[in-house]
Amino acid sequence: MLDFLRHLRLADVADILIVAVLVYWLTNVIRGTRAVQMLIGLVALAVLFTASQYFEMYTLSWILSSFLSSLILVIVVLFQNEIRRALTQVGRGRLFGERRARTEIIDEVSRAAATLAARRIGAIIALERRVPLAEFLEAGTELDARTSRELLFTIFLPASPLHDGAVVVRRGRVTVAGAFLPLTSNPVVSKALGSRHRAALGLSEETDAVVVVVSEEEGHISLALGGKLTRALDAGALRTALEGLSIP
Repeated sequence: MLDFLRHLRLADVADILIVAVLVYWLTNVIRGTRAVQMLIGLVALAVLFTASQYFEMYTLSWILSSFLSSLILVIVVLFQNEIRRALTQVGRGRLFGERRARTEIIDEVSRAAATLAARRIGAIIALERRVPLAEFLEAGTELDARTSRELLFTIFLPASPLHDGAVVVRRGRVTVAGAFLPLTSNPVVSKALGSRHRAALGLSEETDAVVVVVSEEEGHISLALGGKLTRALDAGALRTALEGLSIP
């Protein structure tokens, strides 16, 4: 071990750190997308190929060897959307601009909630964090749009067909509208709470998501996190609460 450390160069340390950052970044790019399942499939094929060679299964080994020999081309074809999105982020200088983008998202959500509350329009906005919300998106309508207060306000207008469901924000984009979230099963929750607040609590109990709720009856803004509900927030208090959380 000591011999290894003596021969460790500064360039080796930099090499390891750069690779670790790239792996972490790529993991964030594909997290919660179909690319994860495809990546698992490729790993399974690699394991099967290794096993076929070990047990001398020549036909299977030849087939997998022919397939894996074009692995770079296969990866480019399968992950073209993710690669395009990653290169776009680099081209726009967003790789190291996550803090600015997060601040903009928090500001848009806070302003939208304040506008909705002032007009007593009910709303529920779920912000995904570390735990993917993919299983709650199937029943909603896919949007994949930039998060803006104008879009959020329009979605929750009573005339909108999506106003009864929840909006889910993933990695800074409005991914789904009209999603249905699980209701809380906590027996001590006040019976005075409506379905939106119960759905916000339910999601915050099952995941680490942050859920913003606007009450149409009272015109109040609430924040659900970790199974707890903070009520009667204004736009400034909501923004402060969100800024203290890790939101991608």
